[in-house]
Amino acid sequence: MFENFDAEILARIQFAFTVSFHIIFPAFSIGLASYLAVLEGLYIWKKDKIYLELFDFWKIIFAVAFGMGVVSGIVMSYQFGTNWSVFSDKAGPVIGPLMGYEVLTAFFLEAGFLGVMLFGRSRVGLGLHFFATLMVAFGTLISATWILSVNSWMQTPAGFAMNDVGQFVPVDWWAIVFNPSFPYRLTHMVIAAYLTTAFVVGAVGAWHLIKGTAPRRAGTMFSMAMWMAAIVAPIQIFVGDMHGLNTLEHQPTKIMAMEGHFDSHPEGAPLILFGIPNETEKRVDYAIEIPKLSSLILKHDLNAPLDGLDAVPDALEPPVTIVFWSFRVMVALGFAMLGVGLFSLWCRWRGTLYENQGLHRMAVVMGPSGFVAVLAGWITTEVGRQPYTVYGHLMTADSLSPIAAPAVAASLISFIIVYFVVFGAGTFYILRLMGRLPRDPLEPLDEGPIRTSGITPASQPGHGGKHAH
Repeated sequence: MFENFDAEILARIQFAFTVSFHIIFPAFSIGLASYLAVLEGLYIWKKDKIYLELFDFWKIIFAVAFGMGVVSGIVMSYQFGTNWSVFSDKAGPVIGPLMGYEVLTAFFLEAGFLGVMLFGRSRVGLGLHFFATLMVAFGTLISATWILSVNSWMQTPAGFAMNDVGQFVPVDWWAIVFNPSFPYRLTHMVIAAYLTTAFVVGAVGAWHLIKGTAPRRAGTMFSMAMWMAAIVAPIQIFVGDMHGLNTLEHQPTKIMAMEGHFDSHPEGAPLILFGIPNETEKRVDYAIEIPKLSSLILKHDLNAPLDGLDAVPDALEPPVTIVFWSFRVMVALGFAMLGVGLFSLWCRWRGTLYENQGLHRMAVVMGPSGFVAVLAGWITTEVGRQPYTVYGHLMTADSLSPIAAPAVAASLISFIIVYFVVFGAGTFYILRLMGRLPRDPLEPLDEGPIRTSGITPASQPGHGGKHAH
């Protein structure tokens, strides 16, 4: 099925496939870890056991998602060695230490406190358990920080020099870590993770409200999720705008592809809402556009000139069609999230937040929207960087291992089969967990014996009352 593809395109497809699976799990676990910390903090503050019920409900889902995120992430380092060894050799002196710091700080922190968070509340006490939950949440944020620093350096490289054998060597670690796009990219990604989690939690709460089961528990998680959507979605749109301005400064060709600007516009560029990019004829067919609005958004001036891809050599153009549509999917979902958040505020003001079936159905439909938006944003970022791995310095074609196409195709097919089986089963299990009701953690289980022997002491004849003596 891949006989017409060369090794480079197959390696790119393989990396895109595996990282697409991987990115959705950290995006969920980053937000969910912080949500768990908020739930436990509210329980300590208000002494309302409903927050403890929700904590125990979501911590199991977090554990499964966290595990799948770790497993799917291991494959990335495997590909750096097999498919992208030239990139690893040339960029390794810079990205290697950063990825090592992620393991030494974030992963050790998460792994060290995860067991306490999942199983240790009755053993270490509530205060120390809350500290462990905070450390897990903090660890996920540190992990995102290091990984986004690596990726941002590849987008906007700084603080390096080239040695005699063509390697990137560090000169200024502060400039490397805090490269020009890093603050915008990190903020945008973390907020995206929080919104992703909010809409998953909101969808689960809305689902149980529609079914009429556990209305107080479902209503609590739904209300918290809608607050997050209403407050954070507009912040994300603002941060996205700032990130776009930074991208225009440092990666203008990516902006040209996102906007569909094949031609330069010396007197103000239109905002193309929809259309079909025609990369052969260098135009957008059937374009629906608003005159000069792109110049207003990107340069805050209706008449500001904007360069197009006609100012860029064809060999340095990114794939316009993919970037054009992925960007629009991300933006459309961002505004849809904002719409749901604003609608929830209106329902809250009207006192119908827990009764409005229309809002609940919208929340269920929007449940996976965060994952789709994260994937669309990642595609926009990574495909828009092409044809470079290190923007402006190292071409993707020059980063490939000396490997034959059939070998890459074989591993790609293996990944596809294994990923859909393993992560499909994991996702199905998570959905099953979400369909269950949050349980009171202080109530005994009613699912039969809990001793491994199959018999509890209280159920044996002669135990209890005067017969026990």
